[in-house]
Amino acid sequence: MGTIVSQSIKNTLTTYLGFLVGGINVLFLFTNFMSDTYFGLVTFIFSTANIMMPLMAFGVHNTIIKFYSSYKTRQSQNSFLLFMLILPLSMVVSVGLLGHLFYYSIRIWLTETNVIIEDYIWLIYISGVAFAYFEVFYAWSKVHMQSVFGNFMKELFHRVGTTLLLILLYVEYITIEEFIYAVVGVYIVRVFIMMLYAFNIKLPVLRFARFNGVGAILKYTSLIVIAGSVANVILEVDKFMLGYYIDIENVAYYGVAIYIASVIGVPLLAMEQIVNPITAKLLNDKNIDELKSLYKKSSLSLFVISGLIFLLIVLNVNELYHLIPEKYNGGLWIVILISISKLTDNLLGNNNAILFNSDYYFIALLLGVFLMVSMVYLNILFIPKYGIEGAAYATFIAVLLYNISKICFVRHSFKMMPFTINTIKVFVLISVSFGVFYFWDFPFHPILNIGLKSVMVFVTYAYFVYNFKLSNDVSLLVDKIVGYLK
Repeated sequence: MGTIVSQSIKNTLTTYLGFLVGGINVLFLFTNFMSDTYFGLVTFIFSTANIMMPLMAFGVHNTIIKFYSSYKTRQSQNSFLLFMLILPLSMVVSVGLLGHLFYYSIRIWLTETNVIIEDYIWLIYISGVAFAYFEVFYAWSKVHMQSVFGNFMKELFHRVGTTLLLILLYVEYITIEEFIYAVVGVYIVRVFIMMLYAFNIKLPVLRFARFNGVGAILKYTSLIVIAGSVANVILEVDKFMLGYYIDIENVAYYGVAIYIASVIGVPLLAMEQIVNPITAKLLNDKNIDELKSLYKKSSLSLFVISGLIFLLIVLNVNELYHLIPEKYNGGLWIVILISISKLTDNLLGNNNAILFNSDYYFIALLLGVFLMVSMVYLNILFIPKYGIEGAAYATFIAVLLYNISKICFVRHSFKMMPFTINTIKVFVLISVSFGVFYFWDFPFHPILNIGLKSVMVFVTYAYFVYNFKLSNDVSLLVDKIVGYLK
């Protein structure tokens, strides 16, 4: 766990810094520097681009991680990586041609409720390509156990760029239309920087030679496109469908609530960057005992850390909403529902890495497709009736069912579960802490209230986790941090 812990700490710090900058953008700058209509438009554009990303990448970012460690010679590795660079181009070109041929129909479909989308449809395609190739180059660096710089680019670079652009918008140096184009430009610059870094780690050899397993690679990457689409649909389809069914400013209101809850997913995002290639290697080496150990350790550590973040968010969300414009204040129940779903994501540990890098990925894929269809149906059912809360209901139900199915599938296929007796203890600690502190408020300014309650919750939670040794890895990490500070 040494490499995992070291890079996970760096990734976690970078990711939280990115989320801090993103939080300032979403909660304060976007909400005050532009209209809710354009805020909703920006959210819609990039959510739709994220839905398209797995298709544009053609699953290559997952394929690199799964297969790279199985090639042992330099020639086979070079040929494999060159093939991975070329493969997404076929999908990028195909989608571009189809978009051009059917542009009129797509435009009518997307602008049925919100005409403002019409002038920016092509930016969705450009952003999707940028997102796709960024993930390809990031995977290139991850398989060489270099995830920290890529995580910085993924979580922090574009958010700082957006902050600067928002400031330029506020001082009227740029218009709102120029702002939207400039944000897309930031994502394009990010791709080229990530490409240079990946090629600095291992420069591609522009000489293609035959290598084994091309058929298995094509089969995997074709199917993993659907698996990646499932994951991204679950994350983004609610915002897309809100923009389709109701006025686009509601996407902004929903996006603020979702962003608050998404902070709980940061520990999982940070650990996944390094755990994915290690899990793939354990599977390729058939080291099941070490895989079981990693499964339990990752689940418990993530549950402990994300449990604390869950408490800090849901116990302070009422005060937080007092700090932003009142029209955004209708998302309390959304924050709670999405926070619970994010907590269950962390509870699964490296479950996704096991599924997507094993020989059983196609069965998990079928489960994912069923759940994706279910989520779309639930959104169609709930959004017209309940508005933005309906999207939260659909996401909560779909994510819960998806996570339960993944646990059951890994249990059936690998005969292992992520839970231990300490998992139950942590669950009890989270539940009791929520019951004790939820109604505990101070008659002060919201910022002071948030600070005081957060300190009380943190000290109480950390005391029980550390003194009752609920997670050896977390306790070891605390000891290292304290020792370093001393």
